[in-house]
Amino acid sequence: MATRVVDASFITSASKIEEAPAEGVGEVVFLGRSNVGKSSLLNSITHRKNLAKSSSTPGKTRLINYFEVIYKDDEDGSKYKIHFVDLPGFGYAKVSKSMKNEWQKSLNEFIKSRRTIRLFVHLRDARHPKEQIDEDVKRYIEGFMGPDQCYLEVFTKVDKLNQKEISKLLREFPGAILVSNLKKRGVEKVERLIFDIAVGGKECR
Repeated sequence: MATRVVDASFITSASKIEEAPAEGVGEVVFLGRSNVGKSSLLNSITHRKNLAKSSSTPGKTRLINYFEVIYKDDEDGSKYKIHFVDLPGFGYAKVSKSMKNEWQKSLNEFIKSRRTIRLFVHLRDARHPKEQIDEDVKRYIEGFMGPDQCYLEVFTKVDKLNQKEISKLLREFPGAILVSNLKKRGVEKVERLIFDIAVGGKECR
């Protein structure tokens, strides 16, 4: 791969949009249900074992985490900076209704108003590909995306499926991107796609 991630570091955590870093650098947002393997994929893409911390309690993390990621073109040595944004997992949070509403409002405000977001990477569990909450999130994001923003579906944990189940998944979701953090399947493809879309301006629709 000519262009790859060569460095990554944690920037900050934010509980609301006012605490987010200043806009200016292109952002790639990662979102998905709790326990979908988001932290593991972030670590795999950036080649850092503990860049993103996974929680033993699904839904515990309620902060938006920012990471600075540096891509390098091996052919000419050029370097490109992107911000990866790790949103809290949805679906499992054991919090009060009022706190959940406030949290949801903050997330909605963030993803709708951050114009530096170039790409939404929506992780879906390959074992449960048709969860209603995932369908709702997909429809929600596609409903407000601007012309310069992209949406990418990535199905995780494909190592848990047999070949027949994988074939069925590909029939139901043509062109689906399948990844396994355990076996490193598809990780390089996602790493390359993120760069092509967020920096290279690759068409995604």
